[in-house]
Amino acid sequence: MLVDWDQIIEALWETIAMVCFSLLFAVIIGLPLGILLVVTRKGHLWENRILFNVLNAIVNIFRSIPFIILMVAVIPFTRLIVGTSIGTAAAIVPMVLFAGPYIARLIENSLLEVDPGVMEAAQAMGATPKQIVVRFLIPEALSSLLLGITIATIGLVGASAMAGAIGGGGLGDLAITFGYQQFDTTVMFLTVGILVIMVQGLQSTGNNLSKKIRRR
Repeated sequence: MLVDWDQIIEALWETIAMVCFSLLFAVIIGLPLGILLVVTRKGHLWENRILFNVLNAIVNIFRSIPFIILMVAVIPFTRLIVGTSIGTAAAIVPMVLFAGPYIARLIENSLLEVDPGVMEAAQAMGATPKQIVVRFLIPEALSSLLLGITIATIGLVGASAMAGAIGGGGLGDLAITFGYQQFDTTVMFLTVGILVIMVQGLQSTGNNLSKKIRRR
């Protein structure tokens, strides 16, 4: 069959839009959540066992739900937010709920890798807890944080493909509608190839940026 490049390009842009907007909102949720998971734990800057246990449980609950199930489970919430349960905009809602807690956990792990001596030195200089987080913890963990965001972005690319199962648009929807249901192997291989190139490009870019930050 002849390849409809306009359709493929449109699906590619839909995938890029889903990933970019989902990543933006997921970082807005995940960054403060990840920081709170670090600073509220026992022996840290703002120790609060109750808050830590609640946030830790929420993150674990969302991370334990497979994305395909999460998409279906939050359909009423998706309709409430965007007014529909299908399409690119609708797919962004479960993608944010999927990626936000995941990013929070990645940020938590990155911040916990920072040498405790950095915080001790900051406290010795009279830095406030907020200054320690903003000026010491995050800059020291920046290289690792960038790698974590790269991993989360690649996860969102995979999630955007799965969103095609419920009419989320993008390359996943194209692959299912034409590649699978209409037995068009050309479209199937093209969408897989584009997704592989996207993932390779994202991973290489993230690795290179992380190396540059680490050298500085």
